[in-house]
Formats: sequence, structure tokens, C-alpha cells
Amino acid sequence: MPRETPYSALHLENMLKLARLGVVILPPNPGFYHHPQRIEDLVDFVVARILDHLGVPHTLMARWGEAAGETI
Repeated sequence: MPRETPYSALHLENMLKLARLGVVILPPNPGFYHHPQRIEDLVDFVVARILDHLGVPHTLMARWGEAAGETI
């Protein structure tokens, strides 16, 4: 999870090299389409996406394509 911003050309080149090797680049960018009301909602979004990628069950929010409130 790259956390430094803004990304420099060197960061982007290194991430491209890693992606070409099959590494998943998962920046911790929050989404806003779920209309977060608190900072915790943004944190939950990022953590939920990380857990989804790792295959770790959670109840923070629904995965893409699943009903809201459904346990994952």
C-alpha cells in the first residue's frame, strides 16, 4: 500500500515494475460514493477493501455486488 503522496515519477515507475511482476498495488484511497458521514466511515471503507482483497471476513461494509448489511 503506497502511502506517500503525491506520487513522484520514481514512485510510479517502481509501482509499474511491481505491477508487471504481478504485485497488486492497493493505494489507501477512500471512496465517497457511499456518502460517508464521519472520518471513521472513510477509514472503514479503506480497511474493508484491504480485508476484501486479503479474503478476511468482516462486517464493515458490503463487498461489491453484495447486499448492504450482509456479513462477509
